[in-house]
Amino acid sequence: MPLVPMRQILDEAAKGGYGVGAFNVNNMEQIQAIMQAANDTNSPVIIQASRGALKYSKMIYLKKLMEAAAEEFPQIPVSMHLDHGNSLETCKEAIALGFTSVMIDGSLAEDGKTPNTYEQNVEITKRVVEFAHPLGVTVEGELGVLGGIEDGHGAGLSDEEVSDHLTDPKQAEEFVQLTGLDALAVAIGTSHGAYKSGRKDPKTGEVLPPVLAMERIHQIHERMPNCHMVMHGSSSVPQELVDVINQFGGKMPGTFGIAIEQIQDGIKHGVRKINVDTDSRLAITGAIRKVFAEKPEKFDPRDYLKPARDAAYEVYVKRMNGFGQAGHATDYTGMTLDQAKAYYK
Repeated sequence: MPLVPMRQILDEAAKGGYGVGAFNVNNMEQIQAIMQAANDTNSPVIIQASRGALKYSKMIYLKKLMEAAAEEFPQIPVSMHLDHGNSLETCKEAIALGFTSVMIDGSLAEDGKTPNTYEQNVEITKRVVEFAHPLGVTVEGELGVLGGIEDGHGAGLSDEEVSDHLTDPKQAEEFVQLTGLDALAVAIGTSHGAYKSGRKDPKTGEVLPPVLAMERIHQIHERMPNCHMVMHGSSSVPQELVDVINQFGGKMPGTFGIAIEQIQDGIKHGVRKINVDTDSRLAITGAIRKVFAEKPEKFDPRDYLKPARDAAYEVYVKRMNGFGQAGHATDYTGMTLDQAKAYYK
């Protein structure tokens, strides 16, 4: 099966009432782990690369790895998605290399940090949609601003500032109508990275979990029941993965993630794409640290990259099951970009 447009994966997820994990990758081992997990759980999947990942691994290498993934597992619907594109030019470059879906993060300026105005966001998002849809390519946009900075994107806002930049449900309805996008990333208090909360208990000083405005998702779903929403910064940051890192020399205090129950609540109310990156990073880092600590004589990269790949695989399997996408890969036949062109016409 060739790489499919993300729109089809999200449409099918909406029909089945489940969510689909969108997993960020930087290297071959992550792609292999994702595809093996998708095969073993019979899951459709979205594999995405941020600008930071593309700079690290180069677009052409990721493209060839993705082609290999689709060839090895032809029964798995898989979309290749650009995460947090910062300009029309970046999206054009990704589309030219075979990406079947792009995100234009018009909530931020091209520096990936400075918030744009609503009007600027509408204009750049609409321009990307007008370019991508005639080519059959899916477009994700974002309304509201996420906290945290990961791979150079995210406004780095304080908890108080984040609350001022959450997605407004009424404005979201207008934004979707004006831009014609396929998927809407909503700001509800999640943030990128492993340190998702600046909240502390005033008495103990202990870091507290982030507060999510889940009611925003509920309200948007009421207004637009057919809108495919996206939750960014949705790694759960399992404590057991952090513990492995810290056990073998790491220093990661005060980490927090998003509870799987909250994600599942979002899925019940229109969330179809869930972005996960940090969880696999934690699993990979912990596995590598463990090898280095327990077997310091090892120097062959395969000796630590294989357990790293295995650890990431376990994360992907858990997320695919948790989001409900497991068992749905063979529900439908993958659409080509040419077929998607007709869909948009």
